[in-house]
Amino acid sequence: MTVDPVSRSAVPYQFDNHVFPTPSTQLETLTPSAAANLATFQAYLRSSKRILALVGAGLSASSGLPTFRGAGGLWRNHDAMELATPEAFSNDPSLVWQFYSARRAAALRAMPNKAHYALAELAKRMPEFLTLTQNVDGLSTRANHLPNQLLHLHGSLFSLKCTSFYCDFQEDNHFTHPLTPELAIASEISAPYTHIPQSGLPHCPKCHTGLLRPGVVWFGEALPWRVVKAADDFISAGKVDLILVIGTSGTVYPAAGYVDRIRMQGGKVAVFNIDIDDSESEDDFPEMESERSYANRTKWTFEGDAAEWVPVALEPIIGRSRFRRGVAERDSTLV
Repeated sequence: MTVDPVSRSAVPYQFDNHVFPTPSTQLETLTPSAAANLATFQAYLRSSKRILALVGAGLSASSGLPTFRGAGGLWRNHDAMELATPEAFSNDPSLVWQFYSARRAAALRAMPNKAHYALAELAKRMPEFLTLTQNVDGLSTRANHLPNQLLHLHGSLFSLKCTSFYCDFQEDNHFTHPLTPELAIASEISAPYTHIPQSGLPHCPKCHTGLLRPGVVWFGEALPWRVVKAADDFISAGKVDLILVIGTSGTVYPAAGYVDRIRMQGGKVAVFNIDIDDSESEDDFPEMESERSYANRTKWTFEGDAAEWVPVALEPIIGRSRFRRGVAERDSTLV
């Protein structure tokens, strides 16, 4: 199974063309309060010059991907958190590679959703926009998000790195699956675990001796310095008018750290998540608040499916999200 991130996912959604409107069951009837909230946000959005989006697992859930810990935090009776460490890979690379091969297969079966495409479109239309994703599933890349405006804070399932101390090989956006014939069994959900010798695991094409590992950040490892620096440089380069917190909480780190820094600059916050806790509740405002009266607002919250909310909220810049009939059905046959 090989997936080209461009041909696979560039076409299901487009913007401002007279084709078939995307249905939205969530936003068909907004209350007056919710409509006022959206209007004031969009008014501020129009005035914003520099925007940062921080994306979390809730956005992947909208594409049908389970969270990292999955059901009960187990993968084939193994604790997923215990498999995501350098020590686990050193002790049993076969087990760890099968775990990540199964995750790669699940990610490839999933489709980018409307919010992925909306953020990709925003990047094309706004040079001073940056997406910082905590997700490793490659869905933003497959939605054709401009790579120079997309940072992967936790790495990617589709990046590979050599484990040899003397080798610097790294490859990004490697969507071929499985990586070896032996790893194909990991994609079969009901198949029993079978140990794979090291000869059947991915090896480095550069040094030919080192094992390859998934290019994700494991527990106990530092976040990638290049990514952290790029995000810091973006924030330090000038006032960030708005941070979009999508599919994650703005009250836990690392999201909270970026939210705090942008607020200290005078920027504002918009949270899009399936659950909004009390600490993230928006500012109080009159039900019939004018869309121009956003000067005293510091935060907006949009509770519900981010895949539905984000494209609508960004319409003043990206236009309406449209669905090209027949394309998604054809595209879904690629995996």
